[in-house]
Amino acid sequence: MAQTLTHHCKIALIDEAATLALGDRLARSVAVPQVVFLRGELGAGKTTLSRGFLRGRGHKGSVKSPTYTLVEPYESMLGGPVFHLDLYRLGNAQELTYLGLDDYLSAQGIVLIEWPERAEEYLPLPTLDITLTPEGSGRVASLSAHSNTLLEELSG
Repeated sequence: MAQTLTHHCKIALIDEAATLALGDRLARSVAVPQVVFLRGELGAGKTTLSRGFLRGRGHKGSVKSPTYTLVEPYESMLGGPVFHLDLYRLGNAQELTYLGLDDYLSAQGIVLIEWPERAEEYLPLPTLDITLTPEGSGRVASLSAHSNTLLEELSG
């Protein structure tokens, strides 16, 4: 039986800067290996959160959405590679094999996965699951994890 994520919290993000800051806090709070699911509608802020995360891990260059490439690899200054996947355009879940998902998961790095619901039955259980939902002029991040410690670090 698969484990479920039993700890939950919500964080109000009033603007893009708050979303980047959450990504930065996440980058500084997690250790490798990690699998992070990023959920939300188009434009909800998944790539913005990823940009904050990658900057928090020391990446100085641009961060683009991997919508068309499906995977963008990054070297991290804090240890271990980061693989940013966007499964929105995935034709079917079995294409993950051709993308090299097993290689990314075995690389002792961090795997950020946008649109995991497109292939969830083929993905491992995440260590952190984040859903971004628009609210007013900002958004709300709903986080689920195995441990309350990480959520306390992120919401504090």
